[in-house]
Amino acid sequence: MKKKGVLNNLWALLVNLLLAYIVYFISRTAYLLENYSSFAANINTESLWNWYRGGLLFDTSAIIYTNALWIVLMLFPLWLKETRIFHQICKWLFVVVNSLALVLNLMDSVYFPYTLRRTTTSVFQEFDNENNLGGIFLTELINHWYFVLLTAAVVFALWKLYRTPKISSKDYLSVRERLSFTGVHLLILAAVVPLAVGGCRGGLQSGVRPITISNANQYVSSPQECAVVLNTPFALLRTLGKSVFVIPDYYKDEASLKAVYDPIHVPADTLQANKKNVVILIVESFGREYIGAFNKTLDGGKYKGYTPNIDRLIAESTVFEYSYCNGHKSIDGMPSVLCSIPMFVEPFVLTPSSMNTYTGIAGLLSGWGYETAFFHGANRGSMGFLAFANKIGFQQYYGRQDYAADSRFGGDNDFDGNWGIWDEPFLQYYCTKMGEMKQPFMTALFTVSSHHPFEVPDQYKNTFKEEGLEIHKCIRYTDMALGKFFASARKQSWFKNTIFVLTSDHTNMSDHAEYKTDLGEYVAPVIIYDPSGTIEPGMRKGVAQQTDILPTVLGILGFNKPYLAFGCDLFNTAPEETYAVNYISGIYQYVKYGYVLQFDGTKTKGIYALTDRLMKHNLIGKVPQQQKMEQELKAIIQQYMTRMVNDQLMP
Repeated sequence: MKKKGVLNNLWALLVNLLLAYIVYFISRTAYLLENYSSFAANINTESLWNWYRGGLLFDTSAIIYTNALWIVLMLFPLWLKETRIFHQICKWLFVVVNSLALVLNLMDSVYFPYTLRRTTTSVFQEFDNENNLGGIFLTELINHWYFVLLTAAVVFALWKLYRTPKISSKDYLSVRERLSFTGVHLLILAAVVPLAVGGCRGGLQSGVRPITISNANQYVSSPQECAVVLNTPFALLRTLGKSVFVIPDYYKDEASLKAVYDPIHVPADTLQANKKNVVILIVESFGREYIGAFNKTLDGGKYKGYTPNIDRLIAESTVFEYSYCNGHKSIDGMPSVLCSIPMFVEPFVLTPSSMNTYTGIAGLLSGWGYETAFFHGANRGSMGFLAFANKIGFQQYYGRQDYAADSRFGGDNDFDGNWGIWDEPFLQYYCTKMGEMKQPFMTALFTVSSHHPFEVPDQYKNTFKEEGLEIHKCIRYTDMALGKFFASARKQSWFKNTIFVLTSDHTNMSDHAEYKTDLGEYVAPVIIYDPSGTIEPGMRKGVAQQTDILPTVLGILGFNKPYLAFGCDLFNTAPEETYAVNYISGIYQYVKYGYVLQFDGTKTKGIYALTDRLMKHNLIGKVPQQQKMEQELKAIIQQYMTRMVNDQLMP
């Protein structure tokens, strides 16, 4: 009996965790019923299944985070703790923590009609200056008396149903019994810890980032439904300390702010629709440094780069004298390229503002009669891309599992063992799937192979050998895959009626000093290829950035509805008015007029000529354009922060 008793703590732990899941299930159901009218239009068996299935993921994370101390206490490998008093303390801790979670969820169900989303830590700022919260709380308490009764009933049930281990320190009198207790509990802890970490993160598989509130978009058909999938403890924990968007007061009124900068684009009524297909290729780590065609003077003119196929493509494409990415992570590149939303302070998708109402090029074109699809060779859900693609209007998503299910291709044999399907076969799959789409279509693809651990398929290890930096062979492999993609695409009936855009999500390793500077880290390609020849190829003067892709493509298509974009239409903006902006370690960098200005939110820290590629000569106070650049950058920052905080990311 004593040997069996050693596992009593584990059994009690599992039973009590089940109680916690039941509490969250009751909370979600109460939330849904309280706000039934808001969700009624989309309630069906499939949606309910998705909401509760997705909710289980977020509930697991919240339950483990909030009950972490209790879990450790229950499994702590010391036999002396096995006393009635100790387990009464554990019981109180468990009941109090999960009762508080229940209360937060129920309170938030009342608050939902005013926010249409789960409460985040920004609520503390929202009501920072209010002095009537006590009266409001009391009124709502009376109006929702049934929640009071529900809380009392659930808390009472938690207390009564809580399972206390039926063991005592007196059961472990011999040294052997004590060692047995300690050893078993150490083993259990060793097994529980990685499972708990996986539960908190939302999974342990390759490529999965810790889940955030924006991941709820994966389980819904409209952003508002995310409130059902999420739970309030999770929303609070995930945004704790992340109130990153603070509205500055550079401009005192909206009129003066808009006079300097306004991200709302209003196309002319006279635009003629030109509904070409759109293909956007976001190539992992494909920095401009690796591309020979962009670096003809590098290494004294001897530099060839690692991308012969893209070099040939550039000869037929439109490119720009200076071009940049807006962030330094994959999760920064997605909003920048597809939504024209740059990264300021923190990755946009990791902030509470990711739950705002906004869309991207897919959503805009879906409403204009386009079929849209997003392709990513990694596991579904990897990097949160499935949720983000759903959020911004992509109608279809194709990942590793979809590729593996297509009998025409190599299945999971083409899995790289780390991130996803190798670029070469997945790009062919991409080309084939587009041939099955109705025109006009808009697609985007995110590649995976030019990524750590920097490997190439076995059959190419003698072709793409180690040279220079370890990423170089992967760049060569992906360049080859892109070359084969365009060769296949040229055979398709839709090819000449398509606009291709190629950029990188961010930059990566560098072996040239000019690409290691504050600005050099953001130098990325923006390549626009029009097979029909309507857009004249060549190198254009001016600055391009990822956030320019959306307005530029919409301009080419003759899209005539207002939209938001923190970039400009490169073909309808004077070269001297194009710009780029990014954020690095507390510093905003603003590129325009032949200079890059570095601004810390209060004052300028430096200004450098773009021809000063090593950023050696700080020209602060010596450049006539400095004051104008400061004014413009301040307006961009204020517009960004204002719209993020006030949920104004739509016209």
